[in-house]
Amino acid sequence: MKQTLQLKTSQHLALTPQLQQSIRLLQLSTLELHQEIEQALSENPLLERLDDPLDRSVRLLADGAINSAPASMQAGEAPAAQGTGTEGGAPAENGNGESGADAGGDSGEGAGSEGGEDWGEFGRSSGSGGDDEDGRPQLEASPVTLREHLMEQVRMTCCAARDCALVELVVDALDDNGYLEEPLEDIHARLPAELEIEFEELRMALALVQSMDPPGVGARSAAECLALQIRRMPGVPLVTRRMALVIVEKYLTWFAQREFNKLKKALDCDDEDLREAQAVIRQCNPHPGAAFASDVSDFVVPDVIVRRAKDGWSVQLNPEVMPRLRVNSVYAALMKQGKSDSQLGAQLQEAKWLIKNMRQRFDTILRVAQAIVDRQRNFFSHGAVAMRPLVLREIADTLGLHESTISRVTTQKYMLTPHGMFELKYFFGSHVATEAGGEASSTAIRALIVQLTGAEDPKNPLSDSKIAEMLGEQGMVIARRTVAKYREALKIPPVSLRKSL
Repeated sequence: MKQTLQLKTSQHLALTPQLQQSIRLLQLSTLELHQEIEQALSENPLLERLDDPLDRSVRLLADGAINSAPASMQAGEAPAAQGTGTEGGAPAENGNGESGADAGGDSGEGAGSEGGEDWGEFGRSSGSGGDDEDGRPQLEASPVTLREHLMEQVRMTCCAARDCALVELVVDALDDNGYLEEPLEDIHARLPAELEIEFEELRMALALVQSMDPPGVGARSAAECLALQIRRMPGVPLVTRRMALVIVEKYLTWFAQREFNKLKKALDCDDEDLREAQAVIRQCNPHPGAAFASDVSDFVVPDVIVRRAKDGWSVQLNPEVMPRLRVNSVYAALMKQGKSDSQLGAQLQEAKWLIKNMRQRFDTILRVAQAIVDRQRNFFSHGAVAMRPLVLREIADTLGLHESTISRVTTQKYMLTPHGMFELKYFFGSHVATEAGGEASSTAIRALIVQLTGAEDPKNPLSDSKIAEMLGEQGMVIARRTVAKYREALKIPPVSLRKSL
């Protein structure tokens, strides 16, 4: 085959680096966005952040003296004028939470062309509080672990060193919930023979641990944990205490499955006696060591906030999640004087792209959130039962965006409403046909199921078939298996486990 050269003209769509960065920033969560910004700040010297969280911290000079001036003043920046866009300071915000220098126009090539220090600034204004609170970060004391809590009690028992060592051995074998999952025989078998430790000594050490606080610690099963707590529970009548112990030691499975008829027959008691024993068991904690867990609870910072206005519901960006970025004034001045190299020029363009894409990201989030609020206004006025069906295509057609863009915006972005915190995806849901020919949102049906089960008679709870029938009376055609699926998603127990005496 002979090789030849051919010239061919074709068109294809290519993603520019700026567009790729815009798509990546759009799908990031708030935490991931700040991590991306910190990485960009460490790699690009032309980019600087004005909202330094340690800006009000105490700083030391070279001679060890305290410098009370903020970091922005040390960098040669003039103090920000509250509510004005003065040169060198933070520009005023508009209604969208963006700085006045970037509220409109293009990416920032025109912003600050006269003054380099204001080149491309983006973010919220740093309003100074009028109180006397110290803004320095406070250190949190380390929480006390379960082992430290138990060993502190061991040191107060004044027992022998050998006994303390055995108790510490048992304490180290406890899990996070305070249970001794490993059999005591296996622990004894692992001990060196030259120590001459008898099994009875190890059993006494376990008994000492089980007598400590919190009650139930050192138990080897859930039944033993509940029994230890019931024996130490004050103010319980003897008959009720005995019945509760019998239930947890012999009939705990029946009690968990709410087989009350079997329990009354086995215990030869009436409803009142069983109800008193049930109240005692419910006061117990099946996980006594969970209170000492060191897991830190995660919290979500909203991206947008919904407030009631005169003409309806309005959406505002949360200024706490909007970082303030701008091009460094020193490097910008060098660029204007022509004293920079090609590398600084490329980094300047990257900084401008990042600032523009950041502004575009928050603008898109605000537009999508406002479109969602406009269509779900009944939810904000009346709650989840008034949620209407909504799909991504409806928002995309309204805003002139692609469905994939709406999907990126609504993923890991949160909205603070008068009814709580919700992910933007929460407002989208499938629909269920009604007898009148309309549509009902699956979210509204879940809310109705919660209301029906919450108002049911505990002695005669509603079955899935009964719930489906009651929803049908309201015009919502829904099958029993669909009710069961929604009920399981809401973590509502079945009818057998919701029945009480």
